[in-house]
Amino acid sequence: MSSGLSFASTNVWPVIMFLAVIMGGLLVGNTLKRYIPFLRKSLIPVSVLGGIFLLVISTVAKFTTGEYLFNYAIFSEGSSINGIEMLEILTYHCLAIGFIAMTLRKSDSKGMLKGRVNEVVNTGITTVSTYLLQGLLGLAITVGASFFIPKLIKASGIILCFGFGQGTGQALNYGSIYENDYGFVGGKSFGLTIAALGFLAASIGGVIYLNYHKKKGDIVIRENVSELNTELVEEEGEVPMVDSIDKLTLQISLVLVCYAITYLIMYILGNLVGEGLTTTIYGFNFLLGTLSAVIVKEILKILRKTNLMHRDYVNNFLLNRIAGFAFDVMIVAGIGAIRVDLIRDYWGVLLILAVVGVLVTFIYIKFVSFKLFKDYRHEQFMVMYGMLTGTASTGVILLREIDPSFETPASENIVYQNFPAILLGFPMMLVAAFCPRSDISTYITMGVIALYFIVLNIILFRSVIFKRKVKKENRNV
Repeated sequence: MSSGLSFASTNVWPVIMFLAVIMGGLLVGNTLKRYIPFLRKSLIPVSVLGGIFLLVISTVAKFTTGEYLFNYAIFSEGSSINGIEMLEILTYHCLAIGFIAMTLRKSDSKGMLKGRVNEVVNTGITTVSTYLLQGLLGLAITVGASFFIPKLIKASGIILCFGFGQGTGQALNYGSIYENDYGFVGGKSFGLTIAALGFLAASIGGVIYLNYHKKKGDIVIRENVSELNTELVEEEGEVPMVDSIDKLTLQISLVLVCYAITYLIMYILGNLVGEGLTTTIYGFNFLLGTLSAVIVKEILKILRKTNLMHRDYVNNFLLNRIAGFAFDVMIVAGIGAIRVDLIRDYWGVLLILAVVGVLVTFIYIKFVSFKLFKDYRHEQFMVMYGMLTGTASTGVILLREIDPSFETPASENIVYQNFPAILLGFPMMLVAAFCPRSDISTYITMGVIALYFIVLNIILFRSVIFKRKVKKENRNV
């Protein structure tokens, strides 16, 4: 019996139109980047330009027709959710998909240079310390501002470390938790705006730094080299690129299977912890996605070693492309989902958060880089500053301006620092979930963050602190 579905129905086309406009935004962003000299020199990612373009068009539509562009019927006909919510959903899922694709990649256990473990650990500690500093100052700003802006919750400032330090996806996650569970009006758009301002700070601030030190003669901006040989499209022992199943199809299948496992884990944990923490559990989709990918990756290794699987099904080149695609879409969708009318009362606070976030990140990262990474201080600063105001890819973009061949250890540092950063940074995610429960919870969180920051910095500068202590004792002898 026929279901009565007609492909001529307008209900069939909203998803295609929705995705086409997002991809169109990326194309417009790429065009702007290529033909406007200021944008080309600014190093602003194409995905950010595409997102800003869609945000402008959507906001103009809101103030002229009364509705945001993506809430038009052509994007949501026959659906129970509107277009803005679809953008938020896409941002949420792309975060986890990107992390899963990155985690599935084969890693070279011999890749870390001997004797550089301390530098990698120091990079991870620096990452988490910067989160703590951003979160602490962000809270101090919003605690003060909440007395003048009734709709602003005191805990909202901690989102600064997620928007700057971890990007669009995590800013949306915590903005969503604060909005849905704690009544923070416009929380999602608040988080997404912080992330967008972070990208601009990373790109524009990075260029200013590069040009300043170029004029001083401290650094040399080198020509980019060809990337044709930086990644192998097909390594020995892998499935052929074109076989009975396309190799890209295999990579996408592995990623989606991992994400399905992630959902099962979140579903089980959500039922175990109770309704109060369910939203928080689902906000960790990227972290649990990473765990799922590690499990699948180890299973594939075991199958390969026992000869139950005769070829490698994982390809780094294609997984990098999947991750890049997911993060590009995440950024475009996240910026496009900002609802300007919901944050009109917060613009002053948002700008203060952005300025303070840029300044403290700049000063702290520069101090650490020049103190602990003296042999490649500018390279370490550029990659860390870009990563801790935008994303890791933003940091790499800035690094390549002065180290296009990745000759310094800076690029390796941000790859291998993920493990210590995740271990040390996990408590930050827990206190962020605890922070908005009450005013007392917010103040306790500020105290915990401040104490943790001091402890981590004692560990970070252990070589400097204890070296001085030893020298002082030797002099006394």
